[in-house]
Amino acid sequence: MRALVSRQLNGPELIEAELPEPAKGQVRIKVDAAAINPVDLAATDGTLLTYDITAPREQFGLGWDVAGTIDTTGPGVDLEPGTPVVGVADLLGRSLKTHAEYVVLDADAIARAPRGLDPAEASTFALNALTALQAYDALNLRAGQTVLVTGAAGGVGGYAVELGKHLGLEVIASAGEADEELVRRRFGADEFVPRSADLATAVRALYPQGVDGVVDAAVIGIGTQEAVRNRGVHAHVVAGTPPTPLRGISVYQIFATARRKELDELVALVEAGVLSTRVAATYRLEDGEAAYKHLAQGGVRGRVVLDLRLGSE
Repeated sequence: MRALVSRQLNGPELIEAELPEPAKGQVRIKVDAAAINPVDLAATDGTLLTYDITAPREQFGLGWDVAGTIDTTGPGVDLEPGTPVVGVADLLGRSLKTHAEYVVLDADAIARAPRGLDPAEASTFALNALTALQAYDALNLRAGQTVLVTGAAGGVGGYAVELGKHLGLEVIASAGEADEELVRRRFGADEFVPRSADLATAVRALYPQGVDGVVDAAVIGIGTQEAVRNRGVHAHVVAGTPPTPLRGISVYQIFATARRKELDELVALVEAGVLSTRVAATYRLEDGEAAYKHLAQGGVRGRVVLDLRLGSE
């Protein structure tokens, strides 16, 4: 089968690989579509190694999100071949991941795909929405409390706004000025603070005591924490060292963990229209280098997707 991997840390490389076989509790998925995320870019240029969250290796598999159909299963799996699914490959050290014609995942890392949703759309939400959901699980905010979401027009941030509103929170979104209508009208943010503003000062002009919590999807760090009230909560999303917890604030570092129960919950929210899906562009697997460059240019609203249903020219 064909797969995209990172070997020289200078971009994705298309290789021929052996078809992976599922073990007990695993499934093999025939990939229809797989979104590209910033973490994939980090795996192609060595950035992941600077964060000290994975060991060096000769080959990094690429791809976290996937939408496709179960091709075959190992023993002990309760899903049948032919079932449309979405999933998340959450282990950094896999030599082959979802940017491939087939991928093997644990059965607990997948869920039935949203009904009626095109696979390209279905491949866009799982990793980012899962990260946002697990951030809120850590923050443990109550309906009516306030939350600041940074990077609110991006993947994790956009879902953090939508999930925050679903949980009954008052959501203050920070993003580029051009994205105000997107995060207010489509995602439902109550307040908007431009990214160019002094964040803590702008937020405290609206909430003098500070907000109850923050989902720092833009990984701003200590400047974000200054917008949080004393003894509030701060979710630091993935990259780098979390900021020092000041003024009794609890800081949680969030690294998405694939769990079917939560994926099922997110699928239901997509089907109900609570969570949106956004495809910015689609590419063939063999055009993976161009797809990665598209995302790396920045400013992409929605996911760049590798659509394996697209035929060769």
